[in-house]
Amino acid sequence: MPTILLIFGWRLHFFANEGNEPIHIHCTKGDMECKYWLIPEEFDIIEAYSYNLSLKERRLIRKIILENFEYIEEKWLEFQKRKNP
Repeated sequence: MPTILLIFGWRLHFFANEGNEPIHIHCTKGDMECKYWLIPEEFDIIEAYSYNLSLKERRLIRKIILENFEYIEEKWLEFQKRKNP
């Protein structure tokens, strides 16, 4: 479960046992948790699920993901190469 970013109390990470899912990122902060799909072709994200997030926190995590979109995508590809050489 590699952590790729710690920012504003949010931990952005991947899970190693999720099969062949498209690019996505898991985010946790305290008792809040969410998952977002990244759509590189459109430079966009879609919320897969969220738990216990206020509207303010939802806006913040979306902003964090979008500002670090290319970094997340790069780390995802590196992670997949290491996981499936």
